[in-house]
Amino acid sequence: MIKIICLIPSLTETLIDCGVTVVGRTRYCLHPAPVVRGIPAIGGTKQVDWSVAKPLEPDLVILDREENTREMADSCPFPHHAVHITSVHDVGAQLGELAQLLGSSSLAEVAIRWDQVAAQPRKNRQLAELPGMLQWWRPPAGQTRAEYLIWRRPWMAIGQGTFIYSMLAQVGLAGRLIPHEEKYPEVQLSDLDPATTALLFSSEPYPFARDREELLDLGFSCGLIDGESYSWYGTRSLRFLEELG
Repeated sequence: MIKIICLIPSLTETLIDCGVTVVGRTRYCLHPAPVVRGIPAIGGTKQVDWSVAKPLEPDLVILDREENTREMADSCPFPHHAVHITSVHDVGAQLGELAQLLGSSSLAEVAIRWDQVAAQPRKNRQLAELPGMLQWWRPPAGQTRAEYLIWRRPWMAIGQGTFIYSMLAQVGLAGRLIPHEEKYPEVQLSDLDPATTALLFSSEPYPFARDREELLDLGFSCGLIDGESYSWYGTRSLRFLEELG
């Protein structure tokens, strides 16, 4: 039995779904809740306490080059493997490599399913048809562009080269997203026109739902979108895409 510490919330869920033994996690690894509650948290996605991890005796630590820091990898006292996923087209190969490393046939099957989903032709959708909207607070009324926001104070969006951007393109929003070369740019909402642009507030990492009334006062068409479905690149986002057909 290979014992894993996983420092990526989406992969912690995926590994558990595939029957892999996860003995350590971050405090942001929330799913599946009944299982992760019994797994020790050794820190966050940007900082960990390796002394807490030592008694867990992991055979491998799994990190992500985008989500975790280089310092975490450099200071890791255990064997470690880093995945690098920035697109729906990366997931199959990266999970396939990890499946070989862990000897997990279940994870290998997930990798194959990802390749199949990523190869499906993209559809074009209107903003009002966007899947994964938890609630439109002010539905689109002719807006043709969208800004996907992940943080407030300062406002931060997602740009090209991110997994979220790739997911939005995969579900049919290609050409409607405001393009940013920087992956996670700081943006000024005053630069956007409410007549043409809708705001998509991600359900994570910032808790936009609590600011609903303030956000409506901005005057944009806007709503809360399921951030986990669009950013958790393991089994969660896979199921989301498969259910869309």
